[in-house]
Amino acid sequence: MADFNGLVLREADGKVSHAIETISEADLPPGEVTVAVEYSTLNYKDGMILNGIGRLVRKYPHVPGIDFAGTVEQSSSPQYKPGDKVVLTGWRVGEMTWGGFGQKARVKASQLVPLPPGLTTKQAMAIGTAGFTAMLAVMALEQHDLRPGAGQVLVTGAAGGVGSVSVALLAKLGYQVTASTGRPETHDYLKSLGATALIDRAELAKAPSRPLDSERWAGAIDSVGGTTLASLITQLAYRASVASCGLAGGSDLALTVLPFLLRGVNLLGIDSVMCPVDRRRDAWHRLSRDLPKDKLDAITQTIPLQSVADWAGRILKGGVRGRLVVAVAPDRA
Repeated sequence: MADFNGLVLREADGKVSHAIETISEADLPPGEVTVAVEYSTLNYKDGMILNGIGRLVRKYPHVPGIDFAGTVEQSSSPQYKPGDKVVLTGWRVGEMTWGGFGQKARVKASQLVPLPPGLTTKQAMAIGTAGFTAMLAVMALEQHDLRPGAGQVLVTGAAGGVGSVSVALLAKLGYQVTASTGRPETHDYLKSLGATALIDRAELAKAPSRPLDSERWAGAIDSVGGTTLASLITQLAYRASVASCGLAGGSDLALTVLPFLLRGVNLLGIDSVMCPVDRRRDAWHRLSRDLPKDKLDAITQTIPLQSVADWAGRILKGGVRGRLVVAVAPDRA
């Protein structure tokens, strides 16, 4: 049993502290597969966990990190063998059980996905939960008949992780993308990802003034929620859909049923945490095929494990653009 380093959270008097500690492999949770973690990533949920927000973690000490990618080191499952490259997102790993901010992780074989051909472990974590969620949202819109040429597709929270990947994916697939952001300094960045139009988030942050507004959007991916989601629903075109995958702007939804009854619009909930394995594999295949690697590299910044706690505060304040990859293995920094 070899020791390894990881970011450990501890709780005392209701306050959560963090430190890089030496961990024994014997302390890893039960599971069929032990993975030598190469990269993880920092998501909004990670920021909440590191700051003790929302009581997502109930048992301490705890190793956070809801995503990781690396190489199988040991396996008692016929699905994986030592040397296999694998990816994990979701399943409440990093919340209910230890996650990817340690140099080793142990999980159930059913929680892993083989690293798709064409992606490195670093690129997989540049995608991470945020990019995986974006792909699920695009797939849901396609299944509800969104096609290129239908009109403008709105992406809210466009400069964040989900938004950035959504813009790049939709543009690559031939859609006209309107990016919503409250940060003017990101306009050139969003245009470089393929946005054809920009809208200030303040326009959508106002409560709807009437049950139905002018038809404006052929589809939408929303990571903001709250008033923004309510507002854009009143502006959806006939039979258009919005994929809802976040609540950075609030969890309440104050609107009438008229858009659903008179325009037949669809509100599509996107759950990336407990998503079935077959759909996960399809989404990762699509990401490998459809997400431009040069755009992915352009939105990605790599940070060392030691810096995760500092960046966690920034991501909660909306101060992070694109994706943050965490170099977990000592030779990956």
